[in-house]
Amino acid sequence: MFDIAWSELFVIVIVALVVVGPKDLPKLMRTAGQWAGRARAMADQFKRSFDDMARQTELDELRNQVSKLRTEAIKPMTDLDYESFGINPSDFPSNPLSLESNIEDVGAAPPKFDEPKAVPPPQTPASSPMAQKEAAKLESSSTGTAG
Repeated sequence: MFDIAWSELFVIVIVALVVVGPKDLPKLMRTAGQWAGRARAMADQFKRSFDDMARQTELDELRNQVSKLRTEAIKPMTDLDYESFGINPSDFPSNPLSLESNIEDVGAAPPKFDEPKAVPPPQTPASSPMAQKEAAKLESSSTGTAG
């Protein structure tokens, strides 16, 4: 921010030492430091207030956009809107919520499928030919070792 070289800073310290004196120089430096701290705090507070105002402005804009979208979403569709989506408005029933209409009239009836064919139950492992051979082997080996 400020472009002060070391030589210029040295000259400022020498002038302050001569003008104020070595006895009061620490008090002067402390006071100058406090002022600099207060100035920095005020600058930070000023910056934060501007940031808050900018954030609040952005939030207000977003609120306006959301309310605008809500009002547009609530409006019913016109015939022109339906045609822009490729829907013919004359295809709609005249009174879709009446109790006299059938679900088939609206076109939302579930499809009807053929009945599934009966499937034979799967063979259990004990009834398969391979399992019967294994069971016979186990029985013959158990009778042979038991005797």
